[in-house]
Amino acid sequence: MHVAQTALRLREQMESFLRNLPVCKTAWRFCLESLYGICESQSVMLSRIARSLNEPIALIKTENRLSRQAARQGLDAAVRDFVIAQGAARIGCDTLLVLDPSDLAKPYATKMEHLARVRDGSAGGQANGYWLCQVVGVECGGEEITPLVNHLWSQDAPGFRSENSEILSCVGAVARRVGRGRGIWVIDRGGDRICLYRAFLRMQARFLVRLVGNRDVIWNGQKHRADALAASCPTPYAETIWREGAEGAEKPIRLEFGYRAVRLPGFETKPLGMLVVKGFGAKPLMILTTEPLRKNRQRLWWMLQAYLTRWRIEETLRFAKQSYALEDVRVLTYQRLKNMMAMALLAMFFTMAYIGRQTKLAALCHHALEAAKRFFGIPDFKYYAIADGLRKILAGRHKQTFKFDSASKGDHAQPDMLDLFGLAVT
Repeated sequence: MHVAQTALRLREQMESFLRNLPVCKTAWRFCLESLYGICESQSVMLSRIARSLNEPIALIKTENRLSRQAARQGLDAAVRDFVIAQGAARIGCDTLLVLDPSDLAKPYATKMEHLARVRDGSAGGQANGYWLCQVVGVECGGEEITPLVNHLWSQDAPGFRSENSEILSCVGAVARRVGRGRGIWVIDRGGDRICLYRAFLRMQARFLVRLVGNRDVIWNGQKHRADALAASCPTPYAETIWREGAEGAEKPIRLEFGYRAVRLPGFETKPLGMLVVKGFGAKPLMILTTEPLRKNRQRLWWMLQAYLTRWRIEETLRFAKQSYALEDVRVLTYQRLKNMMAMALLAMFFTMAYIGRQTKLAALCHHALEAAKRFFGIPDFKYYAIADGLRKILAGRHKQTFKFDSASKGDHAQPDMLDLFGLAVT
């Protein structure tokens, strides 16, 4: 593998990926440089992105230019809509749209704009930081993940209305691009909110939402608490799964499951189902869904697998935080923070969805995996290895300066990976 040539082809693929990004030329160049710099440095820090560009000028001049462009109003929304549009073709009828509210902890920051108190999921308790909402698409039990949204907000920012409105803005952005009837929304207990149910039912969207337990549902014409109804629900079907324990050893878990046909108070005309699963803990796991449930083991097991896929997707957020050091972001203004999360979304989509989507680009993905040189092979979550491989390829180009200023938006032809790597398509 010729590192310099491969690095050049990667840069050309980045240009091809961003060809139709609907922003002005200077903003387009910033997105290209940010995508390149994040993949090369595995960081969203502007100083590291600037260093990766290796421009023949003072480093501070490059960093200042990037900082000015990072303050562009509306860039985050334009990038988000572009990524959703690129990923929409990968969203099918039964593709899971996993929505995960999370946090970006900055416990030692004091001067960043609109710092707020957030729940620090990694350390426990609360810390200064910002909220994140991530949406990814994945098939039930599948391996290929499509990042769609990586949205940052603060409840202390001017114009903030509510957490619900921020989450619904992400849902609406995806729904507009993906279209009605495609995708099933999957949310953990944080999605058990009447405003989300109202929005989903109004959009005629399909969903799987884990219930907290104290919500009232209607069964047989009477109102019941969900946890009490779940406790009395028959669970005639059973399956055994293997779950990794605290010390890495896998242990079997026997799951028993059944369902109740329910409705929500205030939405009595909308038939819903409540999937009840026993075996994860002392209390049953309850999943409210628009999907028709019936006495069919295969159908109910598919619904449970769809929800369990959501747990596996938590690795996606860890991938972004670790591979691109999201929590090391150092920009001070709120708009720059939002825009840098959008740049991280570009890097995630390029790494996880764009590379390898065609046979020709799969050759490039193969070289990225090869360059990672993992001692213990490719892990189950292969995107760590791909990101490491891209970094090694781009960082090993002998510090050649790519002329980003000569890049003309929309003028890049698709390079032929077969000619570069000598591979044949069968």
